[in-house]
Amino acid sequence: MMKYQYSKHGDRYILSIANHEDLTAAITAFCKENDIKCGAIYGLGAISSLTLRYYSPVTKQYVDKTFNEQMEISNLTGNISSKDGEVYLHLHVTCGRADYTCIGGHMLTATISGACELVVEPFPGQIGRYLDSEDTGLNLYKF
Repeated sequence: MMKYQYSKHGDRYILSIANHEDLTAAITAFCKENDIKCGAIYGLGAISSLTLRYYSPVTKQYVDKTFNEQMEISNLTGNISSKDGEVYLHLHVTCGRADYTCIGGHMLTATISGACELVVEPFPGQIGRYLDSEDTGLNLYKF
């Protein structure tokens, strides 16, 4: 089975990620297939596993934390660029839990549990990234 299905509407794509797929891997594969090197992503869905990544500006280190529970993606927002010739996704997510609280932040990965519906809006051209190792330690836009 395919990781995703999509339909193009004008300059935008409507993207549906298959159940049990890795969300980040599926978006990356979609961008590669469609040669999208710059753009925006937004959407919603349901997941059974989520790994968030928190960045400490003091240590310049990421700390990852995985949550294994059924959650609703109430908002997924991100951008598409490239680093070292590869698709680079920067995704943030807010997810609702069974007790109606929310968790969120920088999304590293998630496993679809039910459905995931996204809009991908490609922009013309390409925007790269570079590692700002001296100041922030982050992969920043390279204009």
